[in-house]
Amino acid sequence: MEFGPSKNFSHTEFYLIGFTNLYESRSLLFIPFSILLLFSVTSNIALMFVIVKQRSLHSPMYVLIGCIAFVDVGVPLAVVPRMIFSFVSDINVFPRILCLIQMWWVHYLCAFQSTILFGMAVDRLFAICLPLRYNDVMSYNNCQIASAVVVIRNTMIITAMISLVGTLAFCSSNVFYGIHCEHQLVVTIACGDTRKNYLAGMLSFCVIVIPDCFGIAISYVAIFVVIFRSAGGESRSKAIHTCTTHLSVICITFFTSMIAFMSYRIQHEMTQDLRILISLMYLLVPGICNPLIYGIRTKEIREQLVKLMKCGKVK
Repeated sequence: MEFGPSKNFSHTEFYLIGFTNLYESRSLLFIPFSILLLFSVTSNIALMFVIVKQRSLHSPMYVLIGCIAFVDVGVPLAVVPRMIFSFVSDINVFPRILCLIQMWWVHYLCAFQSTILFGMAVDRLFAICLPLRYNDVMSYNNCQIASAVVVIRNTMIITAMISLVGTLAFCSSNVFYGIHCEHQLVVTIACGDTRKNYLAGMLSFCVIVIPDCFGIAISYVAIFVVIFRSAGGESRSKAIHTCTTHLSVICITFFTSMIAFMSYRIQHEMTQDLRILISLMYLLVPGICNPLIYGIRTKEIREQLVKLMKCGKVK
């Protein structure tokens, strides 16, 4: 499974040995994670189905909710099935090429989380603060242009980051304690100089996440200034309700990601299994909570979901 260091050798397979400290109990983990995966995937697919089928939900805000649901389906499906298979079969080997593909897909989808949330903040900013300009700013053409810019940006940055991992040699070890191919974990077992990989990871964070977070913060500060300066009434209550719904999703997403980020900075203060569990919660919790939040707090979506459950179709 492991070989001595050699400049002329690089492993073509990795061994992901997460939760092996649990010994015989490890195989039982497939039960809770299978339930969580099933709920996350089915609820988010139902949410996307309702948004696609109901024409009244074809506005920017609901399209962005659908995009969040797509991310919440794609990320768990890239990680959890292989993890569950390893629990049941005790087969932990993962080909290097599949590891890189999984790494690219997970990081690529996660890169859109903050951007979609920023898009929701901008949508609410113009709807509440500048309603007369909303249709001009959030027009179909403008949304297409913004989407294209974001897709090109994220594709270039994430592909470059993962491509750099593909050039690394893994001559001393091909074993790491984890359940999916995380960029930082894979880089730590590589041979040679990995400074460019850590720099690429930091650059992707600074270019994608930080501007989105800053934009979200500025947008909601402006929104709540306008809301609390306006006269009370139904419109004010509706604006507060909509914004608090989005803020709930934002808090869950950024709280879980921040906890996962911090777990790598204090690895010596926690067990390996706890760090892996925290990383999994970052991938699973938003996908479990977001459909519940939007399904319960958004009247239009809630009504259509009820019709879907009762009739098996959306009229």
